[in-house]
Amino acid sequence: MPDNPGHQVDVSVIIPTLNEQETIGVCIQKVRQVFERYGIRGEIIVSDSSTDRTPEIARALGAIVVRPDRRGYGYAYRFAFKYARGRYIVIGDGDDTYDFLEMYRLLEPLMRREADLVIGSRFRGRIEKGAMPWLHRWIGNPVLTSFLNIFFKAGVSDAHSGFRAIRRDALERLDLRADGMEFASEMIVEACRKGLRIKEVPINYYRRKKNESKLRSFHDGWKHMKFMLLNAPNWLFTYPGAAIFLAGLVLTLSALFRINIGYLPGIHSMIAGSLLIILGYQILFFGAFSKVLGHGDLPKFLTLEKGAAAGTIIFMAGLIWAIKLLLNWISSGFRILPPVEHDVACFTLVVIGLQTYFSSFMLSVIAEQRKRMIATV
Repeated sequence: MPDNPGHQVDVSVIIPTLNEQETIGVCIQKVRQVFERYGIRGEIIVSDSSTDRTPEIARALGAIVVRPDRRGYGYAYRFAFKYARGRYIVIGDGDDTYDFLEMYRLLEPLMRREADLVIGSRFRGRIEKGAMPWLHRWIGNPVLTSFLNIFFKAGVSDAHSGFRAIRRDALERLDLRADGMEFASEMIVEACRKGLRIKEVPINYYRRKKNESKLRSFHDGWKHMKFMLLNAPNWLFTYPGAAIFLAGLVLTLSALFRINIGYLPGIHSMIAGSLLIILGYQILFFGAFSKVLGHGDLPKFLTLEKGAAAGTIIFMAGLIWAIKLLLNWISSGFRILPPVEHDVACFTLVVIGLQTYFSSFMLSVIAEQRKRMIATV
């Protein structure tokens, strides 16, 4: 039984619909069966963008029908959340692929205070033959779920399940902004960031009875991946940037000091290494820019003054080296050119110094703008 007997509505069930007239009635009836069986005071909210009889059927069965002012899977939920009065909120699709008779499985961990967000895992339950395309079942969902677990340490098996339950107070802590299918990933990412307890329960997943799936495999998959990358600057920028920078550093130093690394790098390897150093270093700064945008402050160890000073020192080291090479060339009567490896090394230092100097100012600009934006909200 719910742990809040004085609350007018215990559970709000939100169902987004887009032309689901053949199945919305079944979904609503199943929800009502669960309400009656467990003595739950509940409400059903249908967030509808249909052009068929879906809203009329839902109203006739006692559901509250709201109509979002724009399309989008995620927006349909975000729009409906404003109307939900329950202490616990259940979300699920209106195509009868999720069995709302299993809804209490999602609610129990919340009512027992074992979790803040409960996800129905299709991969821990049973997937009916033909319910999920081969591409989604064996590649799309597992790959995207793996990335989400790696990036955000979510520890889930089915990141894109649309059958979930969440405590109202937990939902209010989430900064949900996605309008499309990436809403499913955003909810988990936000839950991880806010330290919510996430639990999975096994559920069954069934074939659609009518109509075709509205999912667009590659388009929606890319939106999920893009969302995760944009919210994981370490994986998008910092780690790749560090790897590229270190690879370039190894090539450059081994060529400069004639170190065998399985082969003896020459001038061409050193030029490639120099370019990798410059590229990797800039990508590392992109990561720093992203982190400042996300948190609003520069890291404590990195101030504008320290960054500008470091950039100046590196630049001057490269410049002095270049001047020394130039003077040696002049003193030889313009006959003996300096080693090309030395030219590459000193000009790499010059570029890195300038990158450090100007990027330090850019970091400071972003941090200040972020503070102003937060202050005006």
